Amino acid sequence: MIYLDYAANHPVDPAVLERFCAVERSFPGNPNSRHTMGRAACGEMERITDSVAELLGVDPKSVIFTSGATEANNLAIKGIARSTRHCGRHIISTPVEHASASASVTWLQEQGYEVDLLPLGRDGRVDLEELEYLLRKDTVLVTVPAVDSELGTVQPVAEIRKLVSRFPNCHLHVDATQAIGRIPFDFSPADTVSFAPHKFGGLNGCGVLVKRKDLVIEPQLHGGESTTIYRSGTPALALAASVEAALRPAVEQMEARTAHVTALRRKLQQGLEKYPNVRINSPSGAVPHILNLSIKGVKGGTMQQVLDERGICVSVKSACSVEGTPSRAVFAVSRDRNNARSSWRISLSHLTTEQEIEEFLRQFDACYQELTGEQV
Repeated sequence: MIYLDYAANHPVDPAVLERFCAVERSFPGNPNSRHTMGRAACGEMERITDSVAELLGVDPKSVIFTSGATEANNLAIKGIARSTRHCGRHIISTPVEHASASASVTWLQEQGYEVDLLPLGRDGRVDLEELEYLLRKDTVLVTVPAVDSELGTVQPVAEIRKLVSRFPNCHLHVDATQAIGRIPFDFSPADTVSFAPHKFGGLNGCGVLVKRKDLVIEPQLHGGESTTIYRSGTPALALAASVEAALRPAVEQMEARTAHVTALRRKLQQGLEKYPNVRINSPSGAVPHILNLSIKGVKGGTMQQVLDERGICVSVKSACSVEGTPSRAVFAVSRDRNNARSSWRISLSHLTTEQEIEEFLRQFDACYQELTGEQV
């Protein structure tokens, strides 16, 4: 079995799992409790939060642990919109958001908010001139992904911040789920940033929202005060520890991991570009771990199925997208609906080997001949 869907989920690092179990055994108390075991758990939670903040380069008071990036996106987008509703009800988003972000924006639209979607250029980046045109006094939120999960496009977050800063009531949310742990990321331009460690060796069921510490947002979970007023509930100490355990090697080994993935991506793309009916959809400046492509006349789902039958796992769009619909991201950059239906994604990791890429290319050649009737 060859796994090439790391952008959807990354196998857990054994050290992360060991850390989770060790903390779960060692700290049975509720961090909100005032007794000895509770205080011990609270102290460990504070230490973990400080460590995660240091690894990210942010203030510890900015870190909010969530159940995943989906909750973090909901909390940021809905929380900002609701807390600033007295200033305006205009939101600007993009057609390449993760489903959890786009669905949050859609929910707000149903509550009476006005939403504009930014067009994308042929390079997959948002149109900054159009953003400047769409921003207005009652715009309260601009939300963009740091890296598009289907194409791997890196969005110009710093340039977006400059435009947003002209409007004091407007805030910038960035979904950095495909960026954190993979590429260097600067938190300072954004008001809120979401990510999930299961993308780089952490556990499912946990995530992080980094919120500018002086920003007030409306909680989406209501109950008693916990480690933060913005998310009620008993703190999941062991899951927070697993975030720290996954984040540290991802940050400290990022340069070496990126070099390895970049070399594999180069080998993969060179092997695919010799096929006349293959179209590489990812732009030249995309992150190295994501490669989106299409085969003319072959639906992405069909290609996924035939590769799966040969023991190779790839994805069609992102894992949380609606099945059977054209890729919004690919359509946005190619303006070709058939091409968007034919697109699919390969995503790599530092765990991917050169031998796996070579075997994939062999199997791809057989699938290509079978589905197109052409030999290369």
